[in-house]
Amino acid sequence: MLKEVELAIVGGGPAGLSAACEASAFGVDTWVFDEQSAPGGQLIKQIHKFFGSSAHMAGRRGIDIGDSLRKRAEAQGVHVCLNTVVFGYNDGNLAICDGRGVKEVKAERIIIATGASENVLRFPGWTLPGVMGAGAAQTMMNVHRVKPGRRVLMVGAGNVGLIVTYQMLQAGIDVVAVVEAKAEVGGYEVHAAKIRRAGVPVLTSHTIVKACGEESVESVVIARCGPDFKPIPGTERELKVDTVCLAVGLNPLTELTQLIGCRHEYDAALGGWIPSHDDRMETSVPGVYVAGDLTGIEEATVAMEEGRIAGISAAESLGKVSADKAAALRTEAIGRLTELRSCSFGRYGPGSGFKPTRAADKPGGEIDLSGGLGVIVECDQDIPCDPCEKACPTGAIKVGAPITNLPTVNQSLCTGCGSCVAACPGLAVFLVDTRKTEGDKADVTLPYEYLPVPEVGNEAAVVDRDGKTLGKGRIVRALASAKYDRTTLVTVRVDKAIALRVRGIARQ
Repeated sequence: MLKEVELAIVGGGPAGLSAACEASAFGVDTWVFDEQSAPGGQLIKQIHKFFGSSAHMAGRRGIDIGDSLRKRAEAQGVHVCLNTVVFGYNDGNLAICDGRGVKEVKAERIIIATGASENVLRFPGWTLPGVMGAGAAQTMMNVHRVKPGRRVLMVGAGNVGLIVTYQMLQAGIDVVAVVEAKAEVGGYEVHAAKIRRAGVPVLTSHTIVKACGEESVESVVIARCGPDFKPIPGTERELKVDTVCLAVGLNPLTELTQLIGCRHEYDAALGGWIPSHDDRMETSVPGVYVAGDLTGIEEATVAMEEGRIAGISAAESLGKVSADKAAALRTEAIGRLTELRSCSFGRYGPGSGFKPTRAADKPGGEIDLSGGLGVIVECDQDIPCDPCEKACPTGAIKVGAPITNLPTVNQSLCTGCGSCVAACPGLAVFLVDTRKTEGDKADVTLPYEYLPVPEVGNEAAVVDRDGKTLGKGRIVRALASAKYDRTTLVTVRVDKAIALRVRGIARQ
């Protein structure tokens, strides 16, 4: 059976849904085909808050962004076909299987947003049950509510490894360590900071040597490694774990673009082979567009912008929007895309990684508490992000343009409301307040995303940025508000001498 449509989008993740929203807004008959049982792609398991700007719904959790994109697409008449696999291409038609049989779809335009798959790492014992990709572990936890293990080793300190480690801690799993073969953390430092202060060591210049066990993983051997990533003899040590999670990169899923005959190019920095495309996201095959991780491994915010550009371009080519309007909309999207990519971690960035500011070796040391209040913003990398600025009702925090600027704080304008503490996607803002304390005490307000929430009146151990215990404090407030989006603001009263170094409380 042959079905004819104006626009077929393969992949219902952030890129595909964003493309569908843009195209359908211009009246394009849009169909999205996705093999999963729910739309949203990776967003359906992203329970953390996103970076970016308001255009990317920054400060909102991935699961909610995915839900918003789905609702918008459906409200605009997009046909979202789930449990549907696009497995072939013949004579200009897509071959699909939806569980009821095989069909062909003839589309005037095609947008391919198939995403990426996880890389694997081979080592002795890598086929043992208990060795899995970090994405698989995240799916088990956040979609199926199943713990992938009890004691875990995470291999890889990129954003995926760091984020999934934090979410494992939220699920009550003991993460023994994160090992990273490179000499530096590959992901955002704010993600690494969250797990360090939870007591998880991040071991750079370390690699996994082998996994041990009879029927499943029982332990692992790790070792230090040199620039060649080879283990250094004599540095091995054994860790008791039952699970090994691999977060060692992603690979664009190009099977469909290869079947269609699109020209491809190799770029190791973007994950390998990717389909060539122009600034309209059109490939070498006219009428076939691409977006998202298929074009190179980047952030979901980038995928959404690429999807917007592809959807606008497809609508223009179908005569649904004028060339002038399409060009203007594309220019706006490309501007946002360039801004996102211009940070140290971005495609156009300098690649310098950590950008030190504000005496990073002594965070908080420069804060003046003479006025009774001090805001510590421990955001020391040029991450594209501005929710802290948007959340501040008095304008005390400024990011400005571009959004890769580091936030600055005018302490004199701070009222101590704590909105910035809850809004920061990196959980990197802390508030120190001495206005309601007596003697040598100070109140420290910090973000808390574990369960159970500490009870007011209880004592708690407080830790620094490396998870080292500084002393004890008393919980004086635990505020959970709808506007804080499931981040609890916990205020702990501590000795003033340690207040500027407090970054967390020990998990209960």
